[in-house]
Amino acid sequence: MSEASGPAVAVLDDLLDDLRDEGDELDLLVGELSPAQWATPTASPGWTIAHQIAHLAWTDTAALLAVTDPDAFAAEVEKAVTSPDTFVDEGAEAGAQLPPAELLSWWRDSRVRLQEALRAAPAGARFPWYGPPMSTASMATGRLMETWAHGQDVFDALGRTRRPTDRLRHVARIGIRARNYAFTVRGLTPPAEEFRVELTAPDGGGLWTYGPEDAQQRVTGPALDFCLIVTQRLHRRDTAVRAEGADADRWLDIAQAFAGPAGPGRAPKGD
Repeated sequence: MSEASGPAVAVLDDLLDDLRDEGDELDLLVGELSPAQWATPTASPGWTIAHQIAHLAWTDTAALLAVTDPDAFAAEVEKAVTSPDTFVDEGAEAGAQLPPAELLSWWRDSRVRLQEALRAAPAGARFPWYGPPMSTASMATGRLMETWAHGQDVFDALGRTRRPTDRLRHVARIGIRARNYAFTVRGLTPPAEEFRVELTAPDGGGLWTYGPEDAQQRVTGPALDFCLIVTQRLHRRDTAVRAEGADADRWLDIAQAFAGPAGPGRAPKGD
């Protein structure tokens, strides 16, 4: 292994460890649920806890196929193209009909196998996806973001609070990198200049910073709140995140860390 590849491999290993830990944390919660609790409605319209876990299992399975059999994955993309507005919900609905024990086993198996495939991927590998091809790190970050976001819906549905961790840095980073996409997917021209983003780490003892220090467009606030905004799990009005500059302010209205059509977001609490 070259000196240049050593640090990169270590960073990827840490990222994959974080992805594993994110799934394990959610597993500890849903693994103890009764069959009736799996039918608990969540904030996503029409989705129960079973739908949330089924979506994660379905997407982990799709990611595994993209990593291990690109040709077979291409066939799945063709199916998605024929029903772009419904294929995600259809996958979640099918999985949600499984007995809870079977659904949980499917999710556990799919995420373990995806971990193994990503760790075994050659350096520099890129995999097809529903949008642009993804590197190993990008695939892992995307899966972590989705696991955290859909996990948030599960925790909220059960009235449980989870302690935010430094794993949120991955969610924040993908949300920031998706800034231009959030504008483009709505038919808007992305701002030309970079933004400065300053987020208070979950433990309150550090600051995560992105972008030029002297940028005119700025976003500041708690990392947890920012991640809830970019995953569209909380309306910006219900957070402590603040924007300076018209473009930054507009971004907080439309930010999304996920691919696909523009998400509707969540209504402010009390509306």
